[in-house]
Amino acid sequence: MTDLAPLRRALLSVSDKTGLVRLGKALSERGVELLSTGGSAKTLREAGLDVRDVAEVTGFPEMMDGRVKTLHPMVHGGLLALRDNADHVAAMEQHGIGPIDLLVVNLYPFEETVAKGADYDTCIENIDIGGPAMIRAAAKNHAFVSVVVDVEDYQPLLDELDANDGQTTYEFRQRLALTAYARTGAYDAAVSGWMAQALGEKTPRRRAFAGTLAQTLRYGENPHQSAAFYKDGSSRPGVATATQHQGKELSYNNINDTDAAFELVSEYPTEDGPACAIIKHANPCGVAQGPTLREAYMRAFDCDRTSAFGGIIALNQPLDGETAEEIAKIFTEVVIAPGADDDAKAIFAAKKNLRLLTTDGLASPGAPALAFKQVSGGLLVQDKDNGQVNVTDLRVVTKRAPTDREMSDMLFAWKVAKHVKSNAIVYVKDGATVGVGAGQMSRVDSCRIAARKSQDMAAELGLDAPLTQGSVVASDAFFPFADGLLTAAEAGATAVIQPGGSMRDDDVIAAADEAGLAMVLTGMRHFRH
Repeated sequence: MTDLAPLRRALLSVSDKTGLVRLGKALSERGVELLSTGGSAKTLREAGLDVRDVAEVTGFPEMMDGRVKTLHPMVHGGLLALRDNADHVAAMEQHGIGPIDLLVVNLYPFEETVAKGADYDTCIENIDIGGPAMIRAAAKNHAFVSVVVDVEDYQPLLDELDANDGQTTYEFRQRLALTAYARTGAYDAAVSGWMAQALGEKTPRRRAFAGTLAQTLRYGENPHQSAAFYKDGSSRPGVATATQHQGKELSYNNINDTDAAFELVSEYPTEDGPACAIIKHANPCGVAQGPTLREAYMRAFDCDRTSAFGGIIALNQPLDGETAEEIAKIFTEVVIAPGADDDAKAIFAAKKNLRLLTTDGLASPGAPALAFKQVSGGLLVQDKDNGQVNVTDLRVVTKRAPTDREMSDMLFAWKVAKHVKSNAIVYVKDGATVGVGAGQMSRVDSCRIAARKSQDMAAELGLDAPLTQGSVVASDAFFPFADGLLTAAEAGATAVIQPGGSMRDDDVIAAADEAGLAMVLTGMRHFRH
């Protein structure tokens, strides 16, 4: 094997014709013989290029609706033959197999077909067979063959040929082969993932995940960690599909926190009125609804102004100028919303360090998805927490039933608690958080921290009573003892929403009755680790 490999013959067979004619012309001008199939050959011929049909090379026509066209020794022999192996060269000469030095293939649009909601049989027909087989063959023989699977690599290929007098370097072919194997791996992962979903298979024996590089990050959670951002191809609105209008590139922590913020604010549909979530270190420090977007933001901000500094803001309605003007008064890392008007964009334009993202919609909290976490030697995989409750799901267990206002606030608080790291305690009053306790090893400590932050915020706002006075409280899991519940009552909470299920539920209910609290059980918990 030599480092440089000449490129004399190329096979082009693509589903996505973007850039095909330009590439074909550039190769033809460099004296490369073009082989092609079906629609690709037609496109190249219509552009005036001399193209030889693969069917002519193999001696067999395309058949079975195109299912069989490249699965032939004349093709795979040309891709797999070792040019420096005498036996391989002799076999090629004996059987009239010409070497193929370049393979350009992009696969049937299986992922796009699934995304459009096509039926089972249509999806099956869009599973490419010959393409992956050729890609894998060419990639294996990268000692001599270049394989291109992405339109983005057309120009780098031409630049490589120009730099090396019509040849490619071994290092270049290695990198192309790496991309090729990742593409076939991702393709198979998409097919197997779709089939598992179509068959209702929750725990298939083998599970594959794949992504496409969206951004190489400066570092991960900390500067000594390398990191990158990959997209999984989903069209679901969110940070991965958002348009960034201004500001420097998002960091690892920005992406993580922005995702947390947008997933939380998406719990509040646009038609239910304006809502705002402010996130710091993946935990909400303020969430609120209001009659206007500006007021929703201000109410969320007033839950914890200190933590909101340098935070992430998510809105459930398009950002307007009035709200943007208020947000611009403090340093904010990212604002994400379904849209933004010209006034808002103009106001933020003066904030060079602020990133504005728009998504053209909210994420659907109930849409099925998988969540996974790496552990040493493996992956933990589960359904995304799409659990939701409404009034009819709740069970009143205290002597006093909640008022309509308390019930509304409890349902609001329950949605927020779902997005707070465990142990999670959330105080809410009049559709706004007034205290959040997150990530503590003891539930009672979360109750105390949230109450203390409420007192501090009341003092900053010049109020005589803590914000939690007259609030409701949500707990993401049951109260193992009555101490946490009593701490919430001391803070001024009048009603409680929690899953129930503790061995001491009766003791906790009795304590709630003695304190005059209303309490409802959801029968569902929201651990978030």
